[in-house]
Amino acid sequence: MNPETLISICLGIGLSASVGFRVFLPLFALSLAAYFDVWQLNESWQWVGSTTALITLGVATLAEIIAYFIPYIDNLLDSIAVPLAGIAGTVVMLSTVANLDPVITWSLAIIAGGGTAAAIAGTSGTTRLASTVTTAGVANPLVSTLETVMSLIMSIISIFMPIVAVIFTLLICYIFFKLYKKLKKTKQIAP
Repeated sequence: MNPETLISICLGIGLSASVGFRVFLPLFALSLAAYFDVWQLNESWQWVGSTTALITLGVATLAEIIAYFIPYIDNLLDSIAVPLAGIAGTVVMLSTVANLDPVITWSLAIIAGGGTAAAIAGTSGTTRLASTVTTAGVANPLVSTLETVMSLIMSIISIFMPIVAVIFTLLICYIFFKLYKKLKKTKQIAP
């Protein structure tokens, strides 16, 4: 596997993790990167770097960020975020992976892209639900802020340092796994 292909896979995984926190922000970041020729997309995905896509994704990003700061609307969004994140993670991976057989590209896109995004979105949604239940939604804007910041940081790192993004993705997944085990253990102990 050549370095360009490996870097494109790392970019896809990093952006897919970012999609797990916010669906549109990483797509907007990828559109910006393509528009300003920071990153070259596959031929069939060149439209992502168009002015129309840039404006559309920018508006969608802004609307999504604002909506997540409205209590209870954020929980409603979480109910559709997991499947949307899975789709968006798959699309991000498809648009970035270069020089691979289509069967391998689609497999990577569905498993690594969609799977990573859906897993992070599911965990993120569970965190917000726990925040809603325990704080009556008062802490939800803090959770939303952290998610937006994580999505932004992961998007930037993915575009400029794709290999580091994969390391961060693994770290995030490890932290979520540890938190899940801790919460599960706490539930089993409680009467």
